Amino acid sequence: MHRTLGILLLILSLPIWAADPTGKWKATASGPDGQTFELEFQFKVEDGKLTGTITGPRGERPISDAKVAGDKITFAIDFDGNKIVHSGTVTDDEMKLKVTFGDRDMEMNAKRERR
Repeated sequence: MHRTLGILLLILSLPIWAADPTGKWKATASGPDGQTFELEFQFKVEDGKLTGTITGPRGERPISDAKVAGDKITFAIDFDGNKIVHSGTVTDDEMKLKVTFGDRDMEMNAKRERR
């Protein structure tokens, strides 16, 4: 009984580690007209806060409403007054995102750029 309680307390005291998306990521996306384009994500986690930018064909935009919890990541960008929400999972070298823009959704995978 005491051993089981001790093991349970040890497991519960372990910190929950969040994935670290810090760095540069690249993805290819398709627009409504079917044309593909490159996106570059630049993320930084400092004091538990996620910040960053997305750079695409229409320039660089800062992210907002950004969170990382475990392997879950969410962030948004403002695109000409419209909010585009990105949510999904992040591992060491891949991000799988659902991108929501108005009533449209699309899937996107990003790969971490290694130096």
